Amino acid sequence: MKVTDLIKHSTKPFTSIEIIPPKKGTRMETLFGELEGLMRYKPAFMSVTSHAHERTIEEVNGKKIERIKNKRLDTNAICIAAQSRFGVVPTPHVICRGFTKDETEDMLLTLRFHGLENVLALRGDGPPNDGEFANIYASDLVEQMQRMNRGEYLDPMENADKTDFCIGVAGYPEKHFEAPDFDTDLKNLKKKIDAGSHFIITQMFFDNTAFYSFRDEIARRGINVPVIPGIKPLYKKQHLEALPRIFYTKIPQAVQDSINRFEKEEDIYRAGIDSTIAQCKDLLAHGVPGIHFYSMSVAKPTSDVLEGLK
Repeated sequence: MKVTDLIKHSTKPFTSIEIIPPKKGTRMETLFGELEGLMRYKPAFMSVTSHAHERTIEEVNGKKIERIKNKRLDTNAICIAAQSRFGVVPTPHVICRGFTKDETEDMLLTLRFHGLENVLALRGDGPPNDGEFANIYASDLVEQMQRMNRGEYLDPMENADKTDFCIGVAGYPEKHFEAPDFDTDLKNLKKKIDAGSHFIITQMFFDNTAFYSFRDEIARRGINVPVIPGIKPLYKKQHLEALPRIFYTKIPQAVQDSINRFEKEEDIYRAGIDSTIAQCKDLLAHGVPGIHFYSMSVAKPTSDVLEGLK
């Protein structure tokens, strides 16, 4: 089922989750063991992050060759396996960086063959792509997906079968860190929507007022697709320093104080989870269609938040 249909037909706010593929050499059962703890809350869909392939030049027997490697298990394989095992609606991240347009087209057709209908189109991290054979921005990637939805492929074919992907993109309530200002960032978001995106999932945030301002502003700019807030449960004191540094987000002082007043690990954990529950309750009171949890493939914190919201 498409994410937009899930939103349209939901009679109450839904839960969705995001997971990270484990590193190569990890047993799939390790990941699925964590997922089982979240599946009892019946998430509407599950997104799976993607990471650019690393391309290096190595010398073998006196010859320089290109080596392509990935440090994590395959995103699409996890989606297909999770769909089969849990019946969850998978939404793989599809990124620009590290992939040519031909590789992207092949990957999307494989996803469609396995019955996947939803994708999240992102630029991705890592070195930029160059040349005519790669998508540079997420808006370019959305345009390629929509051309495939019209049956237009890189190599023209008569009467080509059309895809029918439901396309999500990322939004940044506190501005993408590379954007020079908030106005420019929102113009880039509008490009992604005008290219044919169907819904938005936000980057994690901890100040709900930033999300409400973001939601109001994009509505004024004519962006009327569903906006799903992305939430990261707090449960470690290290989060107070690491998350703002890595994800360019701000944690309100009141939240920091509520966690910093404790020293014992179990008290810090409980204070963080209670803060996340309070944040989610406020979002639900303000009419969000659902909440997307950045679980980082660790079940217990998200499960404890969901238990507190029941």
